[in-house]
Amino acid sequence: MYFRNMTKPIIAPSILSADFSNLGKDIEMINSSEADWFHVDVMDGVFVPNISLGFPIIKAIKKIAKKTLDVHLMIVQPERYITDFKNAGADILSVHYEACTHLHRTVYAIKEAGMKSGIVINPHTPVHLLKDIIKDVDMVCIMGVNPGFGGQKFIENTYTKCADLKSLIIAQDSSCLIEIDGGVNDVTALKLLENGADVLVAGNYVFSAKDPVATIASLKNLTAHTQNVL
Repeated sequence: MYFRNMTKPIIAPSILSADFSNLGKDIEMINSSEADWFHVDVMDGVFVPNISLGFPIIKAIKKIAKKTLDVHLMIVQPERYITDFKNAGADILSVHYEACTHLHRTVYAIKEAGMKSGIVINPHTPVHLLKDIIKDVDMVCIMGVNPGFGGQKFIENTYTKCADLKSLIIAQDSSCLIEIDGGVNDVTALKLLENGADVLVAGNYVFSAKDPVATIASLKNLTAHTQNVL
């Protein structure tokens, strides 16, 4: 199943892959590039086997960033910190399906706090589980790798999951965006767009490039060559 994407993708470089010894420079690079969002990963060492950015770093990023802060929580009990992340500067707050006992309540708490709401699903979580909430959420993020570390090999089944999610969104008449996080590069990005993706999170592919600004531009200007349109 292929889908025609008539607009340019939203590009969200992942700050987790930036040079933290010179973070301000990398933030300014993103500001001056064709990127649309900053993707900010928060990990607690419990939900995933890694620890990353906390409130002070997010607040520091917000002071310099001129674009949307897309905050991805890889933590247990994310509902406890919704107001804190709003105060730190998050514009979009995404929580894992696997981490929320009362997902609907958490999604609406995010909205009530004044942020866009997102749900993230791990590689093993099937798309159909989102049927009853897809109209209530602003974005679904599909993990293209197992969460916790950058630079992992892309999981090929992500293409099928992306197409399945797009079909569900259409069937439910939802305006939800599809974000892909993990393993995004020039090859995978094109196939993901063909399968319905709207937002591409890129970490190592951007920050390890000789020219990150040009790399972001190349992702932004990809054209999805489609075969069939739903």
